[in-house]
Amino acid sequence: MTDRLYLRHSTDKQTNTRQLHALGNLLKSGAPKYEDPATSSRVYAVNRSGFRQLLDEAAVGDTIRIADAARLFRSTKDVIQIREVLQRRGLHLRIATGAWSGFDLAADDPQTKLFVTMLAGVLEFQRDMISENTKEGVAAAEAAGKTLGRPAALDEDQAADIVDAYAKGAAVKALARQYNVAPKTIRRLLDAVGARDIGDVLVEFDDVAADVEDQGQEPEPEQPHVIDVPGLLAEHLKGTKVAEIREALRGGRHIRRGQGYSVRVTAPLALHQSVLQQCVVFASDGSTPAGRKAYRVYADRIAAAARKI
Repeated sequence: MTDRLYLRHSTDKQTNTRQLHALGNLLKSGAPKYEDPATSSRVYAVNRSGFRQLLDEAAVGDTIRIADAARLFRSTKDVIQIREVLQRRGLHLRIATGAWSGFDLAADDPQTKLFVTMLAGVLEFQRDMISENTKEGVAAAEAAGKTLGRPAALDEDQAADIVDAYAKGAAVKALARQYNVAPKTIRRLLDAVGARDIGDVLVEFDDVAADVEDQGQEPEPEQPHVIDVPGLLAEHLKGTKVAEIREALRGGRHIRRGQGYSVRVTAPLALHQSVLQQCVVFASDGSTPAGRKAYRVYADRIAAAARKI
């Protein structure tokens, strides 16, 4: 049985340094590695040349190991697609870091299937809510007489080409360099047509952090966001083992809301997303209506903050 390492980074200005560090012990043992450099996460894994080579060379019982989920997964469709492919080939999949690190995600046991199904539901909900909020925002702006149009730095043909290129896997930073505009201009355009979802935004945060770290620079502090965590979620998180989450909640301000309360937490958006992942149980059908509502409210607040970036 062989461990096979898979690495990917999004742009030609990034490297795999951080991933190599996370998988360092396996590399020292001689585990073969497969890479997809400068490949956007929007390209499905089974369509990437490096990952296809891995599948071609893997034997039944081998384990694919990656540094974190963002190296392989883009969306719910990716999770389902990869599981089916790996199960047919008799392969295992393990992630070195993150919420999924304790699972063989290719396993077909009821617990793993339930976890993946719950997470898929959360991702779909987040994407649907962002799409719905975008449509409502556009309708409200039009009703108020505001003119909605392309960014001033781009003409109509360029805007259409950018949206099409992004849908085919082009990265935001690469598009910004190609059209000689700031990355935020590309993001505004994509958000205006609902082309980005919360998963894309969070993967982009991860890629930017990796870019800075790989170049040996001191990362700039991420701008903190003030977001209220519903009391039900805060109570659930009292026993979390993640020290950063405990400290953030402990330093938050309690806000009374009727018979309930919220904790106003000032923290980087990535930390808020980690808090949300810790509360995935509240999105399941087995949770109480109040629990599911608390999760949806917090997910909406994080999505709203992400769209402002």
